Amino acid sequence: MGKPVCSADEAVADVFDGAVVMIGGFALPGLAQELIKALIRRGPRRLTTISNSAHGRIGTLYEAARLVEAGLVAKCITSFPTWPSETSAVVSQHGEGRLEVETVPQGTLSERMRAAGSGIPAFWVRTGVGTLFETGKEKRVFDGQEYVLEHALPADFALIKAKRADTLGNLVYDMTQRNHAPTMAMAARVTIVEVDEVVEPGQLDPEAVVTPGIFVDRLVVVGGLPEDGR
Repeated sequence: MGKPVCSADEAVADVFDGAVVMIGGFALPGLAQELIKALIRRGPRRLTTISNSAHGRIGTLYEAARLVEAGLVAKCITSFPTWPSETSAVVSQHGEGRLEVETVPQGTLSERMRAAGSGIPAFWVRTGVGTLFETGKEKRVFDGQEYVLEHALPADFALIKAKRADTLGNLVYDMTQRNHAPTMAMAARVTIVEVDEVVEPGQLDPEAVVTPGIFVDRLVVVGGLPEDGR
Protein backbone atom coordinates (compact mmCIF):
# COMPACT_ATOMS: atom_id res chain seq x y z
CA MET A 1 0.00 0.00 0.00
CA GLY A 2 1.30 3.43 -0.93
CA LYS A 3 2.09 5.92 1.83
CA PRO A 4 0.58 9.42 1.80
CA VAL A 5 2.98 12.20 0.86
CA CYS A 6 1.92 15.47 2.45
CA SER A 7 3.18 18.79 3.71
CA ALA A 8 4.91 19.02 7.08
CA ASP A 9 1.93 20.85 8.57
CA GLU A 10 -0.50 18.21 7.34
CA ALA A 11 1.74 15.43 8.63
CA VAL A 12 1.69 16.66 12.25
CA ALA A 13 -1.90 17.96 12.28
CA ASP A 14 -3.11 15.17 14.58
CA VAL A 15 -0.36 15.46 17.20
CA PHE A 16 -2.44 16.04 20.30
CA ASP A 17 -1.88 17.64 23.69
CA GLY A 18 -0.04 15.23 25.98
CA ALA A 19 1.36 13.11 23.13
CA VAL A 20 4.66 11.23 23.41
CA VAL A 21 6.84 12.29 20.48
CA MET A 22 10.15 10.75 19.43
CA ILE A 23 12.65 13.05 17.71
CA GLY A 24 15.22 11.17 15.63
CA GLY A 25 18.78 12.04 14.72
CA PHE A 26 22.04 12.97 16.36
CA ALA A 27 23.35 15.95 14.39
CA LEU A 28 22.32 18.17 11.47
CA PRO A 29 21.91 15.44 8.80
CA GLY A 30 19.72 13.40 11.14
CA LEU A 31 17.19 16.02 12.24
CA ALA A 32 13.72 16.24 10.74
CA GLN A 33 13.85 20.01 11.04
CA GLU A 34 10.84 20.84 8.87
CA LEU A 35 8.66 18.50 10.89
CA ILE A 36 9.83 20.08 14.14
CA LYS A 37 9.10 23.55 12.77
CA ALA A 38 5.64 22.38 11.76
CA LEU A 39 5.04 20.91 15.21
CA ILE A 40 5.94 24.24 16.79
CA ARG A 41 3.43 25.95 14.49
CA ARG A 42 0.85 23.33 15.43
CA GLY A 43 1.47 24.05 19.13
CA PRO A 44 0.33 20.95 21.05
CA ARG A 45 0.99 21.27 24.78
CA ARG A 46 2.28 19.01 27.54
CA LEU A 47 4.30 16.84 25.18
CA THR A 48 6.75 14.20 26.29
CA THR A 49 9.75 14.16 23.96
CA ILE A 50 12.17 11.28 23.51
CA SER A 51 15.44 12.17 21.82
CA ASN A 52 19.17 11.54 21.85
CA SER A 53 19.87 15.13 22.88
CA ALA A 54 17.91 18.21 23.87
CA HIS A 55 20.54 20.72 24.91
CA GLY A 56 19.98 23.15 22.04
CA ARG A 57 23.68 24.03 21.88
CA ILE A 58 23.51 25.01 18.21
CA GLY A 59 20.68 27.50 18.12
CA THR A 60 20.15 27.29 14.36
CA LEU A 61 19.13 23.62 14.49
CA TYR A 62 15.58 22.47 15.09
CA GLU A 63 15.78 19.61 17.55
CA ALA A 64 13.88 18.61 20.67
CA ALA A 65 15.24 21.67 22.52
CA ARG A 66 13.24 23.96 20.22
CA LEU A 67 10.01 22.33 21.38
CA VAL A 68 11.10 22.96 24.97
CA GLU A 69 11.94 26.59 24.15
CA ALA A 70 8.45 26.98 22.67
CA GLY A 71 6.90 25.86 25.95
CA LEU A 72 5.32 22.74 24.45
CA VAL A 73 7.07 20.08 26.54
CA ALA A 74 6.17 18.77 30.00
CA LYS A 75 8.71 15.95 30.10
CA CYS A 76 11.98 15.40 28.27
CA ILE A 77 13.52 11.92 28.04
CA THR A 78 17.04 12.15 26.64
CA SER A 79 20.66 11.09 26.96
CA PHE A 80 22.06 14.61 26.70
CA PRO A 81 19.80 17.22 28.36
CA THR A 82 22.55 19.84 28.62
CA TRP A 83 26.00 20.84 27.43
CA PRO A 84 28.90 21.57 29.82
CA SER A 85 29.18 25.22 30.86
CA GLU A 86 26.11 26.25 28.87
CA THR A 87 22.54 27.01 29.88
CA SER A 88 19.69 25.69 27.78
CA ALA A 89 15.91 25.89 27.92
CA VAL A 90 15.89 22.35 29.32
CA VAL A 91 18.16 23.37 32.22
CA SER A 92 16.35 26.62 32.98
CA GLN A 93 12.82 25.18 32.79
CA HIS A 94 13.81 22.15 34.85
CA GLY A 95 15.34 24.43 37.48
CA GLU A 96 12.10 26.42 37.60
CA GLY A 97 10.06 23.26 38.11
CA ARG A 98 8.29 23.60 34.75
CA LEU A 99 9.92 20.64 33.01
CA GLU A 100 10.48 17.05 34.10
CA VAL A 101 13.74 15.59 32.78
CA GLU A 102 14.59 11.89 32.63
CA THR A 103 18.22 11.29 31.68
CA VAL A 104 18.82 7.85 30.17
CA PRO A 105 22.19 6.31 29.19
CA GLN A 106 22.45 6.32 25.40
CA GLY A 107 22.59 2.56 24.91
CA THR A 108 19.74 2.01 27.35
CA LEU A 109 17.65 4.65 25.56
CA SER A 110 18.13 2.86 22.25
CA GLU A 111 17.34 -0.53 23.75
CA ARG A 112 14.20 0.74 25.49
CA MET A 113 12.89 1.95 22.13
CA ARG A 114 13.91 -1.27 20.39
CA ALA A 115 12.11 -3.25 23.09
CA ALA A 116 8.93 -1.24 22.54
CA GLY A 117 9.04 -1.99 18.83
CA SER A 118 9.73 -5.68 19.44
CA GLY A 119 6.95 -6.36 21.93
CA ILE A 120 9.32 -6.66 24.91
CA PRO A 121 7.81 -4.90 27.95
CA ALA A 122 10.99 -4.72 30.03
CA PHE A 123 14.55 -6.05 30.27
CA TRP A 124 17.42 -6.31 32.73
CA VAL A 125 20.65 -4.34 32.24
CA ARG A 126 23.81 -3.68 34.23
CA THR A 127 24.18 -0.11 32.99
CA GLY A 128 23.49 2.27 35.87
CA VAL A 129 24.00 -0.21 38.69
CA GLY A 130 25.52 1.58 41.68
CA THR A 131 24.74 5.04 40.28
CA LEU A 132 21.87 7.51 40.41
CA PHE A 133 20.37 5.76 37.38
CA GLU A 134 19.25 2.85 39.57
CA THR A 135 17.18 5.08 41.85
CA GLY A 136 13.64 3.77 42.21
CA LYS A 137 14.22 0.80 39.89
CA GLU A 138 13.79 -2.86 40.62
CA LYS A 139 17.08 -4.76 41.04
CA ARG A 140 17.90 -8.42 40.68
CA VAL A 141 21.00 -10.62 40.79
CA PHE A 142 21.94 -12.89 37.87
CA ASP A 143 25.08 -15.04 38.09
CA GLY A 144 26.31 -12.96 41.00
CA GLN A 145 25.88 -9.63 39.17
CA GLU A 146 23.30 -6.94 39.97
CA TYR A 147 20.99 -5.73 37.22
CA VAL A 148 18.29 -3.05 37.07
CA LEU A 149 14.94 -3.40 35.32
CA GLU A 150 14.33 -1.01 32.43
CA HIS A 151 10.93 -0.67 30.76
CA ALA A 152 10.14 -0.37 27.08
CA LEU A 153 9.68 3.15 25.72
CA PRO A 154 6.83 3.43 23.19
CA ALA A 155 5.54 6.65 21.65
CA ASP A 156 2.51 8.08 19.90
CA PHE A 157 4.52 9.71 17.12
CA ALA A 158 8.05 9.53 15.70
CA LEU A 159 9.50 12.38 13.63
CA ILE A 160 12.50 11.05 11.74
CA LYS A 161 14.65 11.90 8.73
CA ALA A 162 15.69 9.70 5.80
CA LYS A 163 17.53 10.30 2.54
CA ARG A 164 15.19 8.47 0.19
CA ALA A 165 11.92 6.59 0.34
CA ASP A 166 9.83 4.77 -2.18
CA THR A 167 6.08 5.20 -2.40
CA LEU A 168 5.64 2.11 -0.21
CA GLY A 169 7.54 3.80 2.62
CA ASN A 170 10.77 1.81 2.49
CA LEU A 171 13.59 4.02 3.82
CA VAL A 172 17.26 4.56 3.00
CA TYR A 173 19.22 6.63 5.53
CA ASP A 174 22.28 8.83 5.12
CA MET A 175 24.88 9.30 7.87
CA THR A 176 23.41 10.32 11.25
CA GLN A 177 19.86 10.07 9.92
CA ARG A 178 20.17 6.44 11.00
CA ASN A 179 20.82 7.31 14.66
CA HIS A 180 17.78 5.95 16.55
CA ALA A 181 15.48 6.37 13.53
CA PRO A 182 14.99 2.65 12.78
CA THR A 183 14.12 1.84 16.40
CA MET A 184 11.88 4.90 16.70
CA ALA A 185 10.00 3.90 13.56
CA MET A 186 9.22 0.56 15.17
CA ALA A 187 8.35 1.96 18.60
CA ALA A 188 5.91 4.69 17.55
CA ARG A 189 2.23 4.28 16.77
CA VAL A 190 2.55 6.83 13.92
CA THR A 191 5.87 7.32 12.11
CA ILE A 192 6.31 10.48 10.04
CA VAL A 193 9.39 10.69 7.83
CA GLU A 194 11.00 13.76 6.28
CA VAL A 195 12.78 12.72 3.09
CA ASP A 196 14.75 14.35 0.30
CA GLU A 197 13.23 12.21 -2.43
CA VAL A 198 10.42 9.73 -3.03
CA VAL A 199 10.86 7.20 -5.84
CA GLU A 200 8.85 4.37 -7.33
CA PRO A 201 9.05 0.81 -5.95
CA GLY A 202 12.09 -1.01 -7.30
CA GLN A 203 14.24 2.13 -7.56
CA LEU A 204 15.85 1.68 -4.14
CA ASP A 205 18.71 -0.75 -3.66
CA PRO A 206 17.07 -3.43 -1.48
CA GLU A 207 20.38 -3.97 0.32
CA ALA A 208 20.32 -0.30 1.40
CA VAL A 209 16.79 -0.33 2.83
CA VAL A 210 16.97 -0.27 6.63
CA THR A 211 13.38 0.49 7.63
CA PRO A 212 10.65 -1.35 5.72
CA GLY A 213 7.51 0.53 4.79
CA ILE A 214 5.34 -1.42 7.25
CA PHE A 215 6.69 0.88 9.98
CA VAL A 216 6.08 4.14 8.06
CA ASP A 217 2.82 6.06 8.00
CA ARG A 218 3.49 9.42 6.28
CA LEU A 219 6.16 10.96 4.07
CA VAL A 220 7.10 14.62 3.77
CA VAL A 221 9.36 15.69 0.90
CA VAL A 222 11.70 18.50 1.88
CA GLY A 223 11.23 21.49 -0.40
CA GLY A 224 7.64 20.66 -1.35
CA LEU A 225 5.54 17.93 -2.89
CA PRO A 226 6.38 16.19 -6.17
CA GLU A 227 4.59 17.56 -9.21
CA ASP A 228 2.12 14.66 -9.25
CA GLY A 229 1.20 15.41 -5.62
CA ARG A 230 2.07 11.99 -4.24
